Amino acid sequence: MVDNRYATALVIGSVLSLLATVYLSVAVGTQHWYQYSSPPVKHKASNATELKGEFINGDFDEMKYSGAMFRLNGTLGLWWRCIMVPGQSHWYDAPDPKLETWCVSFTLPQQFTSKYRHSEDNNEEEDLLRTYLWRCQFLLPLVSLALVFLSVHVGVCACLCRTFTPILGVGVLHLLAGLCSLGTVCCFLAGVDLLHQYSRPPEGVEGSLGWSLYLALISFPLQMMAAALFLWAARSHRKNYTRMTAYRVA
Repeated sequence: MVDNRYATALVIGSVLSLLATVYLSVAVGTQHWYQYSSPPVKHKASNATELKGEFINGDFDEMKYSGAMFRLNGTLGLWWRCIMVPGQSHWYDAPDPKLETWCVSFTLPQQFTSKYRHSEDNNEEEDLLRTYLWRCQFLLPLVSLALVFLSVHVGVCACLCRTFTPILGVGVLHLLAGLCSLGTVCCFLAGVDLLHQYSRPPEGVEGSLGWSLYLALISFPLQMMAAALFLWAARSHRKNYTRMTAYRVA
């Protein structure tokens, strides 16, 4: 028999966990973690086309794709990098052509590629800090989602076995998942800051945080609140059960 207070805590914790999972999943799959606002495109069409070609079809060169994002209103995510280029226009079209978004995904080997202080010269010494920040920002959200799904299985097993003890493990798993979500945001912001130290954006280019990063950041307190509710329900129910058992024995 479960007290109504504990059942309510479990329901609210489950809803918070679901919201956090949805927010983090959307954040991981979108590219609006960091975005650049460039001055109006004054490049000739050939220059924009050249930058677009290097960005999409060129080798994986951090310096080149970063330069393209700086100049072409680019956006950066955990799995994607995008730029905005003028679309195909004719002489009778408006002077300001409509911009089109072009995105390229980071492949799995590229996620584990080493970072260097000067990307144009890969013979330089490896920058271990940026390398592991990049890898952590890729791995930590996956670990966070895996912990949440593992906690779901633990919770289902607890319901089938009609025991409240595994809920303590559910709370601990959500606590670790929340820390991983926060670590993802911290690693990403630190990596972007270090990138700007080695490859400074041109004058007039402004960077800002995107809505994808805010979604990942919101998932952290949601997971922590869910963990607190699960831990409170498990510990309080255990104490109450111990007291009732001792009372019956007496």
